[in-house]
Amino acid sequence: MTNLSSEVLRYTAFATDPAGGNPAGIVLDASALDDAAMLAIAADLGYSESAFLTAPPEGLGEPGRAFTIRYFSPKAEVSFCGHATVATAVALAERIGPGALTFATQAGTVPVEVVEVDGVLQATLTSVEPHLDEVTDLSEALDILRWGKDDLDAAFPPRIAYAGARHLVLAAATRERLADLDYDFDRLTAYMTRHDLTTVQLVWRESEHVFHVRDPFPVGGVVEDPATGAAAAAFGAYLRELGMVDSAATLTLHQGEDMGRPGLLTVELRDGDPRVHVSGAAVSLS
Repeated sequence: MTNLSSEVLRYTAFATDPAGGNPAGIVLDASALDDAAMLAIAADLGYSESAFLTAPPEGLGEPGRAFTIRYFSPKAEVSFCGHATVATAVALAERIGPGALTFATQAGTVPVEVVEVDGVLQATLTSVEPHLDEVTDLSEALDILRWGKDDLDAAFPPRIAYAGARHLVLAAATRERLADLDYDFDRLTAYMTRHDLTTVQLVWRESEHVFHVRDPFPVGGVVEDPATGAAAAAFGAYLRELGMVDSAATLTLHQGEDMGRPGLLTVELRDGDPRVHVSGAAVSLS
């Protein structure tokens, strides 16, 4: 960690334009920070999450390329965050070179591979093993979102999907329904806290492998997350487990368009691998 700075960096993930994607704060050497200091930095930045690196557990990964990573929203610590992982991996690659990285998260070990494509650094994270749970009180969730049952796409059954964090997956029947986000912030915060949800993953299917998504994130202190790698991984697992895509498929997720911060997430499902792979670019905001 001695070769990495303790300054607060600002990157945006899942975009090559600083005006797009999801911003994250990054501290590449947070060894001198306690929990309160990390939370204070995240709150001061006001991004949906910020990432903090410290030394890895003994024996994890290649020396110098393995780290413990923690994520804080402006309100609390989060078990796993995809966009901050991608942003951190690219920030590291700019300093120690592309290649394999290993992150110890609260959710488990997350390998990341960084490659350079046409002069742009791209990071691919591999999720922990995912699973789905049933939704027990859908009517309440719809009421909070101000959706009716007719607003749902009947082809996509509501589920809670996990790939490092829990996300309620709901599919909109139309692009117009997805674009009209107007929910009760306090009630959704309470609902999500009760169900240990990180975001609500709202989706609309444009074509077989192309989706538009939005992620309300009131538990993190923000109305909406601009690009959500953890939810993208959970959604890939959702589609595969319900047989809505092939066991090996590459999906394109567009997120942030309705916020004026367009982002692009690539989700890859691989035969014989229960995990989900999420890829994207990241660029510095400084």
